[in-house]
Amino acid sequence: MKLQLATILAMSIATVGFGASTFPDPAKDITAAAPATRQTAVLAGGCFWGVEAVFEHLNGVIDVVSGYAGGSQSTAHYPLVGTGTTGHAESVQITYDPATVSYGKLLKVFFAVAHDPTELNRQGPDEGTQYRSSIFFANPEQKAVADAYITQLNAAHVFTKPVVTTVVALNGFYPAEADHQNFLARHPDYPYIVVNDLPKLRALQAEFPELLKNPSKKK
Repeated sequence: MKLQLATILAMSIATVGFGASTFPDPAKDITAAAPATRQTAVLAGGCFWGVEAVFEHLNGVIDVVSGYAGGSQSTAHYPLVGTGTTGHAESVQITYDPATVSYGKLLKVFFAVAHDPTELNRQGPDEGTQYRSSIFFANPEQKAVADAYITQLNAAHVFTKPVVTTVVALNGFYPAEADHQNFLARHPDYPYIVVNDLPKLRALQAEFPELLKNPSKKK
């Protein structure tokens, strides 16, 4: 039987030691306009299954879509992206309410628990440029926050190695095939998910409980 998402979040956190609570808040952030309107952020941090699942659990996040960014629409297909020759990175597009969760807070979660930003062109067992760490900015404000936060993390030596995340202009986001959407929620007992992605959710629960949606409420 597949595990329910609430059960996943209730799993033991004894083996998780990411230390996300020691991460600094971004010194620079985007202030929500009044009235706030929906905004989007596009982030790449390895296989999109786990990254999508992390952001799906954040209060203020309205929707998360797995997809491809960094290449052309004509090559935005999983078998082609998997060759590492299309320029794409497996990415997620996050639609959020900036009055509830800021762009800087999304980046804090991205760096703290969603992936390892010190791995170049890989994440865990996955290798290739399609698994690179990247922030695709939609406007100058997003670029400024991302650049400043990377500088801040490096200056504070938050990681033992430099952050290699690239910050590049978003030239298009293309949703992935239906099989890749909400993959973790639909296949929580899939071996790759169990080994590589469930620890991210446990870390999120342990380190950022104040940012989580109420698990008893359905999206």
